[in-house]
Amino acid sequence: MRQDIEKYIVLLSRIILGGVFIYASLDKIANPAEFAKAVGNYHVLPFGVENLLALILPWMELLVGLALILGVLIDGASILVIFMNIIFIFAISQALARGISIECGCFSAKPEGGSPIGIQTILRDIWYLVMGFVVLNRKSKWIEFYPKSI
Repeated sequence: MRQDIEKYIVLLSRIILGGVFIYASLDKIANPAEFAKAVGNYHVLPFGVENLLALILPWMELLVGLALILGVLIDGASILVIFMNIIFIFAISQALARGISIECGCFSAKPEGGSPIGIQTILRDIWYLVMGFVVLNRKSKWIEFYPKSI
């Protein structure tokens, strides 16, 4: 009975994380210049790196989200979810600690199109981080597909 509940919790975590990451990627993919401005508002990265991150991160979010929902490469996708959320938590925390009042840029590429960062943003990302660990540490490989080696 416990294993059945665990399977459903893992599946639900995969679907939620996958949906969140796909949703978060769409506007950023469509508007990379605006997303680069949102990244720049955190005042952490040099200008050129902001642009590179704005081009790469949304596609990574999309691929991770698709992998989690489709059940392929789950271990790698969950590791990337964990890594990205640690970075997001750090970026938001340092901005708050420095008194920078900005919009998150989490689900919208436009710097003014998101919600203001705050403790609720950090708590949300911690929850996503926990779900990433739940998926990574699953015991059952239920509803997962693995590519056959050549």
